[in-house]
Amino acid sequence: MELNDKTILITGSTDGVGRVVAQRLGAGGARVLVHGRDATRGKATVAEIETAGGKAELLVADLSWLAEIRRLAEAVRARTDRLDILINNAGIGTAGTKRQVSADGYELRFAVNYLAGFLLTSQLLPLLKASAPARIVNVASAGQQAIDFDDVMLTRSYDGVRAYCQSKLAQIMFTIDLAQELKGSNVTVNSLHPASYMNTTMVRQAGVTPWNSVETGADAILNLAISPDLEGRSGLYFDGLREARANAQAYDAKARQHLRTLSLDLVERQPATLTSKG
Repeated sequence: MELNDKTILITGSTDGVGRVVAQRLGAGGARVLVHGRDATRGKATVAEIETAGGKAELLVADLSWLAEIRRLAEAVRARTDRLDILINNAGIGTAGTKRQVSADGYELRFAVNYLAGFLLTSQLLPLLKASAPARIVNVASAGQQAIDFDDVMLTRSYDGVRAYCQSKLAQIMFTIDLAQELKGSNVTVNSLHPASYMNTTMVRQAGVTPWNSVETGADAILNLAISPDLEGRSGLYFDGLREARANAQAYDAKARQHLRTLSLDLVERQPATLTSKG
């Protein structure tokens, strides 16, 4: 794909695999919208891209807060009249045994790993459609666990690995659902597991010794983002560079509809209404 006239937003691109993807796309000529929570790391990433001759701008937002996600979408629309590629990469790993909640009262991994991308994508869909052909890439994981819709927020039985795995499966379910919605729009959406145990902060915090590089993961993400082989292909899940099958729940239409209904409800609720929900 020719990148010189492309504008690309990558969430979580101030560290790890997202940073490498941002650097490569900047080097390829794209205008990169770098997102992160930490302004200092963000400025350093932008400086690296610009020093290498690329174009980059920083957008700071905390994706654990729905109001911030809406503000991020507004900032994107204010900065550009086109968005060719959206890469939902930001996420939280499995580290920690204590249940945490977002600013809106939702289980934190579900909120950041899944719900943030769900809302940001919906907010930016008009811009993506206006820029078609456009692509959406959801960076998920091979770690997947079926969602228990009776305890999505894991108030009864919390486990960090379970929280992570259900949030990643939710991303894949969203991908398949959205691909059907976007048929005929010339906007595609695919998801992937980039690589196992990359040398990222997330992996190290989980106490795991990395055995894959962020460069390997970046190759897989870029394959979905810019490879001509993915032109017009949508609703797929990849394990690295190879098309694969996700957890069986991803292909359950009723489960996907349940998730979609729940997600729409969650992003519209006010935090004050959650006091009895945990």
